[in-house]
Order: sequence, then structure tokens, then C-alpha cells
Amino acid sequence: MAKRDFYEILGVDKSADTGTIKKAYRKIAMQFHPDKNPGNKEAEEKFKEAAEAYEVLSDEDKKARYDRFGHAGVSNNGGFGGGGGRTVEDIFSQFGDIFGDGGSPFESFFGGGGGGSRTRARGQKGSNLRIKVSLSLQEVEAGVTKKIKVKKQVSCKTCSGSGAKDSSSQKTCGTCQGSGYVRQVRSTFLGHMQTTTACPTCSGTGQVITANCNTCKGEGRNYESETLEIDIPAGVEDGMQLSMRGKGNAGKNGGPSGDLLISIEVKEDEDLARDGQNIIYDLFLNFADAALGTSVEVPTLGGKVKIKIPAGTQAGKILRLRGKGLPSVQDYGKGDQLIHVNLWTPKTMNAEEKELMERLRDMPNFKPMPGKSEKGFFEKMKDYFK
Repeated sequence: MAKRDFYEILGVDKSADTGTIKKAYRKIAMQFHPDKNPGNKEAEEKFKEAAEAYEVLSDEDKKARYDRFGHAGVSNNGGFGGGGGRTVEDIFSQFGDIFGDGGSPFESFFGGGGGGSRTRARGQKGSNLRIKVSLSLQEVEAGVTKKIKVKKQVSCKTCSGSGAKDSSSQKTCGTCQGSGYVRQVRSTFLGHMQTTTACPTCSGTGQVITANCNTCKGEGRNYESETLEIDIPAGVEDGMQLSMRGKGNAGKNGGPSGDLLISIEVKEDEDLARDGQNIIYDLFLNFADAALGTSVEVPTLGGKVKIKIPAGTQAGKILRLRGKGLPSVQDYGKGDQLIHVNLWTPKTMNAEEKELMERLRDMPNFKPMPGKSEKGFFEKMKDYFK
């Protein structure tokens, strides 16, 4: 089943700002909240669907990729919908603060009843990592798996990310009784409203550390190098960004890891140039080969191939090798290789060569007679892209 458009799911247009997107998600999340729709699988799926749309559209980088490439541009996002494997609990953990006040928005709006059985996500989420991966045109054409070594924060193995020296160095926070948050009652024009905020004593972890781990000094994380395998799909473009969920820096105090953001850089090729899905090659012929016809070898992404040059080939002619271009990240099929024919004019000539050229200069068949049948370069290009 095809995924619905994220803008359609949230009921906003592409020009919507972050505040409008957040407001739209908040409204839908409240409408299909599981506590308001117990046992309703359809409502739960819509709740997850809205969370996936918000996850992408609320992030500037992800939104830009989605606007340009659609669902394919964020397919490695690990979103909630479409079999992404995320649960309602994950959504509460990741987006529990979009209503403000630092606590679970659903508890605030359901008076502490809805979601009371759920606990806050412990710890602080790790930061994202950004790396750049350079690819050749040949790697873009085929797709490639790259092994990249990154230095990042990982969970401390000595304390398992807790930051405590040992189990006796941790105790339940007396302020929040281990829940990680405290409830507050505020007076508003609508009456008394109950909200939740992160516990100021334990910063939302539910635990208080009395002695820090000797290895990580209470941070719960250390810097280590890790080799990652990154699967890059065929057809990616220069400047495109991919992401790997959970492969960034480890979270603090057992919090979730950030993401790894991969920026694609396509290296220039010595012979070939890219134009969308098409590959462009400039072929230079001498006058005799163009006039008499010949066979030449030209480079392609898959290696050299031999092509025939018809007699009387004009400068500017474009030859096409179908299917020798690049695939698209989104679509099926491949582009073509377009060979632009150029005539090579010698810059210097010896006496014999000059004599031959002088004899040819005034011969009838060497006088330019283009006529209406000879199209210019731009007309030829338009013909090839029809």
C-alpha cells in the first residue's frame, strides 16, 4: 500500500512553518490518542502515521529531502509508519515534549490519567553525527556499500551508561520517587491545569548518583572509533543527505542515541559529466574521420564501447547510447549517454598539410551548404529530450 503524502496527513501545505506543523500534529495526535481510542487499531495507525509525518516535516534537513525526492528521500529514516517497527511508547518518548513544559503532553491534556502508566524516557538523547561520503559516477550508477570509521560517543562499558561507580552508588530520586518527572498544578483562565515537568533533582532520570564511574566520570559515555557499513542506493545526487537512525552519539544517562547524517559528494569524472540521469561525453574527431566515417572507442560508466561514426558527420551532432546513463533514486529505468561530436581543427600545419588544405578549400563539396535540414545544437538537444 502506497504511503500517503505527509503534508496531506497533517493537513498543511508545503509553505507551512515549524509552528504550524507542530500545531497540526498536536491536533491530530490528540484526536487519535490511544487513551481516547482504546482498542481502536485504525486510530492507533493514524496516530503513528501522524508521528512519522511530523518527524520528517519538523526537521529542516529531512523536510528538504522529502520535498525534493518524496518518500524515497527519507526511506532510511526508520520512521514510525509503513512497518517502521515503532510503537506508541516510542512516539511518547521522542515527541513527548512538543506541547511544552518538558513533560508528557498527553498527561497534561488528559489530567494525568491518559498515559499515567507510561514512564518518561530516561536520560538525554545523543547528538547527531554528520559525515561526508565521496562517490565516483560508477559508484552512483551501481550503488555501493561503504565502510566508514567514525569517532563518536558510545555508552560506557564500565557502568553500562549509568554514570554510577556501582549499583550501590545509585539511589531512587526522593523528589520524583523514581518517575523522572513531577506534577504541577497551574491556574489558567480555563481553571486548574495539571502538567508534568522533568524532575529538577535528577534531570528526569529518576536516579541520583552518589559516586561517579571512574571510567566516564559520571558522563555515562566515552569516545570510541567505530566502523560502520553504509548502504548507499544507486542514483544518489551530489548534496543529497541520507540518515541512519541511532548511529550517532550515545545518549546521556542511558538516553537514546542520535542519528548519523551522511552528506553525498559526487566526484568529477575525468571523461564523463552528469546531467540529471544522463551522462555527457565530448567526442573530438579530426576532419577526415568526420568526412569519411570511422569507428571509435568511447568511455562509459561500464567501460569502453566501440561506436560507428557515419560519413559526413557534422560538428555538434549528438549520438545517443540508450540506457548507459544513471538510475534515479525514485524511479525505475536509467538515463542515456549523450555523445557530443566536436571537430578538431589543427592549430599548426606543415607545408604538405597546408598544400592539401589549399587544394581542398575551393572544391565544390567543401563549401558550407547547411540548408534548412541542418538543425542547430539546441534544436538537436530538444529532439533528444522529447
